[in-house]
Amino acid sequence: MKRAHIRKARRIGKSMLVGAVSGLAASWVMNQYWAAEGKLKEKFQPAANDFEGQQDQSENPTVKVADAISQSVTGQGVPEQQKPAAGTAVHYGFGAAMGAVYGLLSEVAPVARVGFGLAYASALWLAADEIMLPALKLSKRPDEVPPAKHLEALGAHLVYGATTEGLRRALQRAA
Repeated sequence: MKRAHIRKARRIGKSMLVGAVSGLAASWVMNQYWAAEGKLKEKFQPAANDFEGQQDQSENPTVKVADAISQSVTGQGVPEQQKPAAGTAVHYGFGAAMGAVYGLLSEVAPVARVGFGLAYASALWLAADEIMLPALKLSKRPDEVPPAKHLEALGAHLVYGATTEGLRRALQRAA
């Protein structure tokens, strides 16, 4: 009986590690989505004003999280010149952590893989972007954000979810 518990713990640990690696890579792909989306918007809507505060690093939720962490650890916020890098670190850290959660759920509750990771990604978007960030005052309330921005963010999360699942499957097969 003890050996079975050890095997299960190893399998779960491996699934979480594979999920974390997949989520990390998917975070990079998500960034590529945002970059491509921005270029398309520039090309087809050059005169359109971007959503207010989108380019302001002090308004970026990942920068706000990095600043809060820095404040609690060092007593000081992130220096202005380091805010983009700090925000990026939070983005990738969160992506890896949510990938690890996905890896765990995929192992213990395979229903989490429904829709090739898209259901998980949609739930992640809803919970993080639409509920938690506004509740923590790290982003604007959903009713203060144009509908197109909600769809863009959902699209980015769907890219994250599909990429995470695709890589998770490939890495699980390879291991």
